Amino acid sequence: MSMTETPPEAEISGAALHWRALEGLYASAPVNALFKSRLEIVGEGQSRIVFNVDESCFHAAGAAHGTIYFKMLDDAAFYAANTLVTDRFLLTTSFNLHFTKPVRHGEVVAEGRWISGRRRVFVAEARLIDEEGDEIGRGTGTFMRSRIPLSGLEGYLAALSGQS
Repeated sequence: MSMTETPPEAEISGAALHWRALEGLYASAPVNALFKSRLEIVGEGQSRIVFNVDESCFHAAGAAHGTIYFKMLDDAAFYAANTLVTDRFLLTTSFNLHFTKPVRHGEVVAEGRWISGRRRVFVAEARLIDEEGDEIGRGTGTFMRSRIPLSGLEGYLAALSGQS
């Protein structure tokens, strides 16, 4: 390869650039200082959030509070849907949640998947998987385009410019 050629791994498609910017947007959200987690956009309509459950997120009976279930499920579904929208930030309009197993410790993965909608309203689902591979929660949400341009959000722009 010549010195002026761009190596294949350095080339990034428009979609992949949008996905990296969404990851930067997620990382920039102040709420994630409370809920340490990492978002990965794994493809169009797909997201993955990895986080650890420890005592800091327990309810009084010694297991993860539903707050963390909701946050991670909503975020995973939201970002799966927002992979399809490159100009606007989406807003959650409703979210249904089902708890299937308590979790007390360890790594948990939230897997988000877009289901339907491409214009104004989007439907996406997510599930939580514990270290044993068991599903511990599931949710489905509806999301709509807001008036907030992604290009006006600092975390999104910083990732686009390589400053994240």
